[in-house]
Amino acid sequence: MYRAVTAHPEKHFTGSETVSDIVIGMSDGLTVPFALAAGLSGAVASGHVVLIAGIAEMAAGSIAMGLGGYLAARSEHESYLSERAREQREVEEKRDLEIEEVRDVFRSYGLTGDTVEAATQGIISDRERWVNFMMKQELGLEEPDPKRALRSALTIGLAYVAGGVIPLAPYALNVPLNRALLISAALTLVALFIFGALKGRFTGGSVWRSAFQTLLVGAAASGAAFLIARAVSGTGGA
Repeated sequence: MYRAVTAHPEKHFTGSETVSDIVIGMSDGLTVPFALAAGLSGAVASGHVVLIAGIAEMAAGSIAMGLGGYLAARSEHESYLSERAREQREVEEKRDLEIEEVRDVFRSYGLTGDTVEAATQGIISDRERWVNFMMKQELGLEEPDPKRALRSALTIGLAYVAGGVIPLAPYALNVPLNRALLISAALTLVALFIFGALKGRFTGGSVWRSAFQTLLVGAAASGAAFLIARAVSGTGGA
């Protein structure tokens, strides 16, 4: 009698790179425009001026952050290709040494004797498979997605804009600057808390812990940036 075996569904989070890009863009988008707008609030008399300056910073910041993400991803891919080329040369020029390194890898997994030799021969029988094996097992490197550079740039840039809209939105309202600043600060703190909770949810960590950590770190960064912006704008207006 045979018993049907139900496949065990395994849920693993696979979007860590995307989440990392969103965190980078959103966190800066929430803090930098807020600090700029808050600093300008004490130096100008018009919320319209603050809003225009904030939008200009948000546009420049999103482009700069996106470009940084693009260059970082490209650098990672180029570094992988360089290491792969070096490994290919070593497989050709130092064949015996590389074969022994394959055996060492299998021995580290507890294999012995003929099992090690059979596994080793299976790997080295195909050059590409051999190089791939050494890249992953010896160097711990996985080939980056060649499309990641553009995707990373767009994700970081858009996340920066999404974050920047929140602290700047109150300045588009027909309210006094002091009130706009208070609303902006409140919205920024709430957004940091929600953003942290979502980050914890998607990464599998504690939702509350992630929310409070993001809130505290973001508030500290925003506060420091605010004080610096206020000091600079205050000095400039003196």
